[in-house]
Amino acid sequence: MKIQAVNGIARILKAEGIPWVSCYPTSPVNNALGEEGVPILMMGEERFAVAVADAFSRVTSGKQIGACTVMAGLNAAGIQMAYGAIAQAWEDSSPLLVMAEGVGAGATRHTHYDMAGAFKSVTKWVGEVGRADQVPDYVRRAFTHLRSGRPGPVLLLIPRDLGEYDEAEHPYAPVKGWRSGPDPDDVKSAIKTLLAAKNPLLHVGEGVLYADATAELLQFAEAAQVPVMTTLKAKGAFPEHHPLSVGIRGSLTEHYLRGCDVLFSIGSSLFPNRFSHAVPEPDKKTIVQCTVDTLDINRSYETRHAVIGDAKLTLQALIEELAKRGGAGKKPALVDEIRAHKQAFLAKFTPWLTSNETPINPYRVLGDLMKVLDPKNSFVTADSGNTRDQTSTVYETHIPRGFLGWGNVSTLGFSLAGAVAAKLAYPNRQCVNVTGDAGVCYMMGNFEAVARYKLGITTIHINNGGYSGYGPGFWGAGHDPYTWKVSDHGSACMATMAKSVGFHSEDVSQPSEIIPALKRALDENAKGRPAFVEFLCSHHPVHGGWVRGGGGH
Repeated sequence: MKIQAVNGIARILKAEGIPWVSCYPTSPVNNALGEEGVPILMMGEERFAVAVADAFSRVTSGKQIGACTVMAGLNAAGIQMAYGAIAQAWEDSSPLLVMAEGVGAGATRHTHYDMAGAFKSVTKWVGEVGRADQVPDYVRRAFTHLRSGRPGPVLLLIPRDLGEYDEAEHPYAPVKGWRSGPDPDDVKSAIKTLLAAKNPLLHVGEGVLYADATAELLQFAEAAQVPVMTTLKAKGAFPEHHPLSVGIRGSLTEHYLRGCDVLFSIGSSLFPNRFSHAVPEPDKKTIVQCTVDTLDINRSYETRHAVIGDAKLTLQALIEELAKRGGAGKKPALVDEIRAHKQAFLAKFTPWLTSNETPINPYRVLGDLMKVLDPKNSFVTADSGNTRDQTSTVYETHIPRGFLGWGNVSTLGFSLAGAVAAKLAYPNRQCVNVTGDAGVCYMMGNFEAVARYKLGITTIHINNGGYSGYGPGFWGAGHDPYTWKVSDHGSACMATMAKSVGFHSEDVSQPSEIIPALKRALDENAKGRPAFVEFLCSHHPVHGGWVRGGGGH
């Protein structure tokens, strides 16, 4: 039976278990999706359509692939607008499927813009479908890239009017995806090094989440009796209320990162990005790096021991080898030491987490948020700037993907996409995103879509009338004292804006009203109504930075 190429794509997406496709505004694939019964989520602009699909892949750790369409072809404005969002997925290794209209054979003379060339630097693969009968082959290759090796975005360019192909002659079967296991000799060497260490530290990256290896990580950490820190992207891969957890940033994490003699990394590139730790004094440490990608080895640091393979298979092999050597035994003194350091860490933040000052201390909002949310059935993420730094430092995450962090880059407004994707993936969870003044400005145009689809999420707006840490009062004299200030609540009430498109919304100026306001928001979420709560906050500085090489930050 012959079918149109775009209908073939839609049927293949159904076979691959794609639950919905986000889009903005038009694409030759969209109508076919509708005809084949694949739900379409129309967002407010291209960047957000890509971001929601990207976030869906992240919050499900690649178990479900986020897919989106954007406008392209000879009018490539849509995909040009989407570039930043696709680049973000590339930098953070997110398995995202982007579909856009390609330029048909012979039509390239009508444009200066080479879409395939422009996106090759920010995608794992670009597939340009040239004939209708190539559809199964190209989509098969796309899902092979999406489900195997290091994750990353894939772009399919599908020209309009490709015509038909015969499904019987060109059948399609869903792609399994493939994993590779580690070399046994490398596993033995890694465990020997770990057991010989005086002060080892487990450094955990997001690869553990994508490998569905959090249970194995917990088993390995407890058998090895080693402190565990995670990257921001991996926050929640190891339960942060566990006695061996030392978090992701702040004085507690820094103490163990600086003091370790063996850094045992699993599922991390170890890139010293702006929003991740560098390895201090790497020449005085032995680095064991367990990663799926050989390009990570000896890239940022000398890797004396490498274990190449899927994180789940690697951890299973490490656990087996550790058991053969008798394990590490219980270390109650280590657990007591971590507890004492954690108490000292919390002692610094508790006055702010419980502060009654006005304007409201932003840490008080986060402290009360932790009192309201169910740590076993909730999701939190935060936007760029101070909201990212403050939330990631003090918010305690108990479950995998109970928090969504990110790596080298995140576009402002992405937290809303993260909460939307989490609600679509986990409908019964409480889903919250924390943002600041700049983030709200980026996401405003998409509030209508959130209300239209009745997505019960809560946006927390930390309103301090300023952009990040740039003005006086944040960092001493401030980075950019001439450009940091924006409209305050008196002249621009964002809660009113959110209410006008269907959100439950309110603004809060008193600390005593934080918990009641959050509870009202979550009650509205349970009815399928999004909520926006604006907290009038102070210019409170961030505490606890990212460790840099040597003695600096």
